[in-house]
Amino acid sequence: MTMKLVQKRFLKGTREFEIVDDAVFVRIKSLFKEEKLTVDLSMLDPEPVINGLELAFFSQYKGRPVLSLLLNNPNTEEFNTFIDTLKQQIMGEDSPFTSVEPVSPETARSALARNVYEEPPGFQESNDTPYKESFEPVNTGRLDDDITMLKTYMNEDDFKPLLDALETLKAEPQNEAAFQKMLDAFNKMGIYQGAVLTYAPYLKILLSKFINL
Repeated sequence: MTMKLVQKRFLKGTREFEIVDDAVFVRIKSLFKEEKLTVDLSMLDPEPVINGLELAFFSQYKGRPVLSLLLNNPNTEEFNTFIDTLKQQIMGEDSPFTSVEPVSPETARSALARNVYEEPPGFQESNDTPYKESFEPVNTGRLDDDITMLKTYMNEDDFKPLLDALETLKAEPQNEAAFQKMLDAFNKMGIYQGAVLTYAPYLKILLSKFINL
């Protein structure tokens, strides 16, 4: 399969990323030079890290960034769709675009959020009293960082109930009912769960005991 993303910055040139089977072909053009490189997907960690204004994929072997893309460029929908597909290719999963080659701009824009084509994580069985033994007070500082990231990189209308639940949990970090409210809100996020987990690493840790991530 192939899929391409073109990112432009005023006076700084363009970055082109093209997924072709098991590799990403990168072309970086500036006013004075052009660079080309090929990145083997097998060397990449499938979970990218936000690094300033970029989203970076690190090497699984050397622990350093190998592939860096400008966040939400050229637009949020196209960017997230490309990242989802790239993550799926790295993990060796069937891409939702394998039957469409190449991917049209209309298809790319149809993705409403990150991981829109992935199955939402499944909650473990609750047995009515699921969280008493494992509940621990949350770190409000780290939770506040996650809230800030979500507000920065997502549309608040897409996760308003979860945002309200997170704010409640931040105000009452030892309240089990507030934690349960957050879990319930996340479980109702549907196609937006993947985006939330990407931009909220501490929340992913909190949820890992109760969700098959």
